[in-house]
Amino acid sequence: MIGKKLTVRDIINQKEAGEKIVTLTAYDASFGRLLDRSGVEIILVGDSLGMVLLGYESTVPVTMEEMLHHCRAVKHGVERALLVGDMPFLSYQIDKREAIANGGRFLKEAGCDAVKVEGGLEICETVAAMVRAGIPVMGHIGLTPQTAGALGGYKVQGRDGESARRLLAEAKGLAEAGAFAIVLECIPDKLAGAITASIPIPTIGIGAGPQCDGQVLVINDLLGMFEKFVPSFVKRYADLAPQIVGGITAFRDEVKSGAYPDAEHSFVMQGEVADLFKQDKG
Repeated sequence: MIGKKLTVRDIINQKEAGEKIVTLTAYDASFGRLLDRSGVEIILVGDSLGMVLLGYESTVPVTMEEMLHHCRAVKHGVERALLVGDMPFLSYQIDKREAIANGGRFLKEAGCDAVKVEGGLEICETVAAMVRAGIPVMGHIGLTPQTAGALGGYKVQGRDGESARRLLAEAKGLAEAGAFAIVLECIPDKLAGAITASIPIPTIGIGAGPQCDGQVLVINDLLGMFEKFVPSFVKRYADLAPQIVGGITAFRDEVKSGAYPDAEHSFVMQGEVADLFKQDKG
């Protein structure tokens, strides 16, 4: 399912038309190509790669170079979807000039169409500066994994009146700053619905209920390939980890026994060349 290349304006138009927006993560060209063919509108190269690919305990250690490397890889597989690169921890929080420089690298060096940043009111001025510089920005509020420690861990946010009002103000602030969409992570469904109805740009939910304008999941969670833990909001649409282990185990056993490779999976010499290697029968 490959059509015209999607733009930020196309994504905003989907909200205006009441059409749900499908978003998934990808970390290499193979998955980028598969997601693109499947009709996913936004492909996010998430800093979640730190945990699902690189084995880090959190997203905090992920570097700019690691993100740019994986964004470049995914870009090779994507023709239609909007490609968004996740800006890693401390690549945009220090000052606006550095945020613009690093955000620009995602577009110039990695071929991304936009970037994503975490945070609320404290980064609205930075978002506005990046947008003025020509960098499309997706926001991310609620549970923000890069600063989960400061939030008390991986917990649902916005459950009391004060924090709910703050999240609503943050969403409005990011929209006014020029963000084209906002990820809402781990917040109550009614609050997500109120935020969605209050801003003109799309909301993309992850653990935020059905009233968001779209949904996102980590592809490894969706396919059952990440077994360390499974967030309660994740629905597994496949359970590939056992199948992968089963296939590898079968290969190991056949190599050990000599069953693989057999004649079907080997190249056979023919003609005069084969005659050269015939054993002398005396």
